Amino acid sequence: MLVPDGVFDAFAWCDSTTLEWRRPEGRWDSSSLDQAENPSGMAFVMHEGAGDFLPRELARLHAFGYRLTDEWALAPYAIDDATDLLFEKRAVPTETLWLAADGLRALVWGLHDWAHFHNHGPFEERAWTELQCDASALAWLWINRAEIPQFDDDEWERARVAILEIAESRFEEEKKAFDANSLSRDSLLRIAAKTAGS
Repeated sequence: MLVPDGVFDAFAWCDSTTLEWRRPEGRWDSSSLDQAENPSGMAFVMHEGAGDFLPRELARLHAFGYRLTDEWALAPYAIDDATDLLFEKRAVPTETLWLAADGLRALVWGLHDWAHFHNHGPFEERAWTELQCDASALAWLWINRAEIPQFDDDEWERARVAILEIAESRFEEEKKAFDANSLSRDSLLRIAAKTAGS
């Protein structure tokens, strides 16, 4: 854990093993990560018969190119709600949701939100909470970089720097000191190695 005690009340309450990720055939957006908002083209789609306790909308309204019909997706505004409700119901995220992401921004922030779903907290320390999820997303991105279109070590480094700048700005907004080493290449590769080996 990168963050101080008390940021999470249930850190890693559920092991994160597998995230099913799908992308539309023949479409991939490799645009930059200069914004922290969840982009269009990203949706958490519910597995059949799962997630009926979550705020939801028809998946086909948010995820295009998947031939979705009546499937449900987590409502775009409901990431925080899902973090609370998955923990409350002890609903394992990988059994509840899969990620539709049609580009790098969508995939990165989807991985970031996936980390939220496995670590519950009061969200009173936003910068610290988001930092832990940033690190998880970058570690998972490194581990799976061979599966991502138009993505290599240099692209991962560009993603790391972009997220580092976003993380730093969060700490500045809260007038808190930020240690850039928490998202250094060496630190993240150690996390990735530990994650891949577990």
